[in-house]
Amino acid sequence: MDPRHNARVKIVQELFSLGFAKQNKLDAKTTLIVKNQQTIEEAIKKHAPKFPIDKIAKVDLAILSLAVYELIIEKKEPPKVIINEAVDLAREMGSNKAYAFVNAVLGKIYNESIKS
Repeated sequence: MDPRHNARVKIVQELFSLGFAKQNKLDAKTTLIVKNQQTIEEAIKKHAPKFPIDKIAKVDLAILSLAVYELIIEKKEPPKVIINEAVDLAREMGSNKAYAFVNAVLGKIYNESIKS
C-alpha cells in the first residue's frame, strides 16, 4: 500500500482518538492539525452549515480535518489528490454515505479556494 496513504490513516486514527482521550505523543502533522483546529472547523462549518461539528461522526470529522488542513493550510499536494484520498479514507473507514459527505464538503472548499 502507498506509504502516503498509510501515513494519512495513522493521522486519522490519532485525530479520532483525540476525541476520546488526550495523547502524549502525536505525529508532527497531527500536532499541526490540532493547532489549526479552529480554522479547520470554521471551514467545515461554513461549507456544511446543516451539520454542526458535534453531530458529525468522529471518524468523518477526523478525515475532514486532515483534508481541510492539507487543502487550505499545508497546500503541498494537488487539491484533487487530497480530495480523492479523503474520499478513499471515508469509504474505507467511514459509514456508508460518509464518502459523499466528505466529497461534498471538500468540493465546496476547493471551489471557493479557486475563486479567491
